[in-house]
Amino acid sequence: MTARSGTSREDSTTWQFIGGLALLVALGLNLRPLLAAASPLMEEIRLATGLSYTVLAWLTTLPFLCMGAVALASGRLQAWLGEQRGIALALLAIAVACALRQVNGSGTTLLATALLGGAGIALIQALVPGLAKRRFGRRMPLAMGVYSAALMSGGGLAAWASPWLASLGGWQLGVGLWWVPAVITLMVWGWLARRPRAPEPAWVALAGPRPWRLPRAWLLALYFGVINAGYSSVVTWLPVYYRELGWSASSSGLLLAWMTIFQVIAALAMPALAQRQSHADRRWLLAASLLAQLTGYLGLILLPGQGALAWVAIAGFGLGACFSLGLILALDHLPDPRAAGRLAAFMQGFGFMLNALSPWVSGALREATGGFLAAWMLLALGVAAMLLVTLRFVPRDYPRVMAGAAERA
Repeated sequence: MTARSGTSREDSTTWQFIGGLALLVALGLNLRPLLAAASPLMEEIRLATGLSYTVLAWLTTLPFLCMGAVALASGRLQAWLGEQRGIALALLAIAVACALRQVNGSGTTLLATALLGGAGIALIQALVPGLAKRRFGRRMPLAMGVYSAALMSGGGLAAWASPWLASLGGWQLGVGLWWVPAVITLMVWGWLARRPRAPEPAWVALAGPRPWRLPRAWLLALYFGVINAGYSSVVTWLPVYYRELGWSASSSGLLLAWMTIFQVIAALAMPALAQRQSHADRRWLLAASLLAQLTGYLGLILLPGQGALAWVAIAGFGLGACFSLGLILALDHLPDPRAAGRLAAFMQGFGFMLNALSPWVSGALREATGGFLAAWMLLALGVAAMLLVTLRFVPRDYPRVMAGAAERA
C-alpha cells in the first residue's frame, strides 16, 4: 500500500509538471505573433497605409513600451486582478487586437492594436516568472527555457505563415488571423480555472529591498534591455533588410523563421545547461550567448549576402539564449519566489523600455543613412559592452549586494 501510494504521488507530480509546462507553452506561443507577423509584410503595409519606416517601427516599439510599463506595475495589477483573471484578460486583449487588424487595416488601427495587444503580452510576461519560480522550484531554469522557446516559436511561426496567409486573403489576414490561437488558449485557461486547485497566494507587501532602490536592479534592467535589444530590431527590420537586397517577402519571412529555430534551440539548451550546474554562475553561458550575437551582427554587416543563413542562425542562437538566461539571472538573485518575481518584473520593465527604443532607432538610422548597416553596428557595440558587464554577476556577491540595498532602503 505504501509503495503503491508513493508511486501514485510521483505519477501525479510528474503529470502536474508536464501540465504546467504545457500551459507555459500555450501562453508563450501567443506572445510574439502580434509583433512578428507584420515584419515580412512591412512593404505591403507601408504601401497600403502610407506610413514611413519610423512610424512603422512603432508597431514594435509600442508593445515593448507596454511590456515595460505593465511589468513595473505587475505587483499592483496582480493584487487587483489576480493571476487567473489577469492572464484571461491578457489573452482576450491579444485576441481582440489581432481580430481588429484583420477587419480594419488603417494606420490608426495598427498603432492602437499595438498598444492593446502589447498590454496583454506585457501582463502575461510580468506574471509568468514569479509563477514559474513558485510552481517549478529547482526546475525553474528548465521551465523558463521551455517558456522562452515557446515564446520565440510563436514569433517564428507567425513570420513564416503570414506571407502565405497574405497570399490567400491580403496582408490584413496575414497579420490578423492570430486571434484564433489566443481564443483557443483563453478557452483552455477558462476550463482550467473551473477545476479545483490550490488557491493563489495572497498578494502582500514584501519586506526587504524595493527594486528601484537597488543599484543591482538597475544594472540588471540595463543589461537585460541591451542584450535583448537585438530581438526587437531584428524581428522588425531583418526581412526589410533582405527585401532591399532583392529577397521576396516569402523568402525574408522564412529567414526570420529560420532564425527562430536557433532561438528555440538556445532557449532550451542553455537553461538546461544552467539546470545542470551545481552553482548559480551564469556568466560563461551569458558570455557565449553574447559572442554568438556579436558574430551574427558582424556577419550581417560584412557579408550579408554570403552565408546569410549562418549569420542569422548564429545571431538567433545568441538572442534566444540571452532572453531566458537573463530571466534566470534575475531570479537567481533572491531565494524568495515573490521577491525574485518582483525583481524580475522590475528588470523586464525598464529592460523592455530599452527594447522599445531599438526598432525605432534602427528605423530612424535607416531613413537617415539609406540602409541598415548603422543599425547592426549599434547593436554590435551594445553587445560588446555587455560582455564586460557580464563579469560583475558573481553569485557569491548576490547576498551582499541585495542585503546592502535592503539596509539602504
